[in-house]
Amino acid sequence: MLNAIGIFMIFLFLGMPVAFAIGISGFIFFLMRPEIPWTILVQKSLSTTQSFTMLAIPLFIFAGNLMNNTGITSRLVKLANVLTGHMYGSIGQVSVVLSTLMGGVSGSAVADAAMECRILGPEMTKRGYAPGWAAAINCLSGLIVATIPPSMGLILYGTVGEVSIGRLFVAGFLPGIIMCIFMMIATSWSARHYGYQPDHDKPSPPGVIIKSCFESIWALMFPILLIVLIRFGVMTPSESGAFAVFYALFVGIFIYKELNLEKFKKCIVDSVKDLSVITMILAFSGIFSYGVVFDQLPKTLTTLLVGLTSNKYVLLLLILIMLIVFGMFMETTVITLIVTPILIPIITQYGIDPVHFGIIMMTIVTMGCSTPPVGVALYTCSNIMDCSVQETTKYSLPLFIAIMATLAICVFFPDLVLFLPNMIYGTSM
Repeated sequence: MLNAIGIFMIFLFLGMPVAFAIGISGFIFFLMRPEIPWTILVQKSLSTTQSFTMLAIPLFIFAGNLMNNTGITSRLVKLANVLTGHMYGSIGQVSVVLSTLMGGVSGSAVADAAMECRILGPEMTKRGYAPGWAAAINCLSGLIVATIPPSMGLILYGTVGEVSIGRLFVAGFLPGIIMCIFMMIATSWSARHYGYQPDHDKPSPPGVIIKSCFESIWALMFPILLIVLIRFGVMTPSESGAFAVFYALFVGIFIYKELNLEKFKKCIVDSVKDLSVITMILAFSGIFSYGVVFDQLPKTLTTLLVGLTSNKYVLLLLILIMLIVFGMFMETTVITLIVTPILIPIITQYGIDPVHFGIIMMTIVTMGCSTPPVGVALYTCSNIMDCSVQETTKYSLPLFIAIMATLAICVFFPDLVLFLPNMIYGTSM
C-alpha cells in the first residue's frame, strides 16, 4: 500500500486532479495484489457512494445553492454589515461574521470563501482594500464553516468514524464562535496596520440591529432548528439534508418570494457540478481505503505512535502536525475518508473523545483549502480577486495565528468543546 501512496503523492505533485490520482493509485494497489478478487474493486467504489448517511451531502449542497439564490445570503450580508460597520476593516469583519452566520447555510469552506469573494470582493477593492487582503480575509474566514453545523466535513467524519453526527454538530458551535472572535481581532489588527478605516464612527443603533435580525431570522433559525429536530429524534442527520432543501424552498418561494424558475435551474446545474467531483472522489477513495485496511496500515501506525509517546497531548500534537502536512497536499474530503478510520482507534486508545478530536481534525484539514500547494479556496479567492497567491498568503498571517490560537484552546481545554454535547446528549466517555 505504501507504493500506492507514493504513486498518489507523485500524481498530486504533477498536478493530476485528486479524483484521478487516488483512483489510479487504488487501481495500481489491486494490480500489485493479484490474490484480491477484482469484484471487490467495483464493490468498494460503489458502496462508498451508497451509504445512507452520505445522502446528506448532496442535499446540503443543493440547499446551500438554493439559499444563495433565495435572498437568505443577501440578508445575512446586510446583518453582518450592521453589526460590524463601526470596526476597523469593517467589510473584512462582515466577511468573518457572515462566515459564522453562513455555517448553517453553506456547509462548505470552499463554497463559502468563493461566494464571499464574489459578493464582498468588488466592494472591498472599491473602498481601497488591497486585492490580496480581501482574498485572504474571505479565504480564511471560510474556515469557520468547518465547525458551525451543518459542516460537510463533520458529516463525513461522523459517517466514516461511526461518531454521533448530532454530538459533532453541537460540539462545533463554541469553537466556531471562538474562531470568529479571534479572526475579528486579527482582522481589526491587520486593518489598523494597513491603514483601513471603519465605515461608521459609531455602532449601529439598537433599532437598526433588531430590524436586520428580524429580516434575517429565517437564516438564523436554521442551524438551531436543525439541532433541535435531530436531538429530539424528529429526523436523523441524513434526513436533515432533505429538511434543509425543503426549508430553503419554503423560504425562497413563500417568505422572500425571490426563487423563480431560472434561479432554480441554476441551483440544480451548480449542485450537479459540485456533486460530480465529490462523488468521483468518494467512489475512488473507497478503493484506496480498502488497501489501507488490507495492509493493516492503521495497526502499524498505531504501534509506531504508541512506541513514540505515552502522553496523549504529545500524541495529539504529532497527529496534528501530520494532518497539517496532509492538508497541504490532499483535498479535505480525501483526508477525512482515508485518515479517519486509521486515527479513531489510536485516539480512543489514549482516552481522547472522538467528538473532541473530530472538531480539531476537521479544522486542521479544512485549513488545507487555504494553504499551498493544493489550496483550492486559496487559488479560487486569488483568482476571483485577480491577485497572486503570494500576495494573498502575505496578508493571511494574522488570520493563521487566530486559527492556531483557536486550535490551542480546543486541544488543551477539551471540556470547552464537549460542554454543549455533554449537556444535551450526556457524557459519551
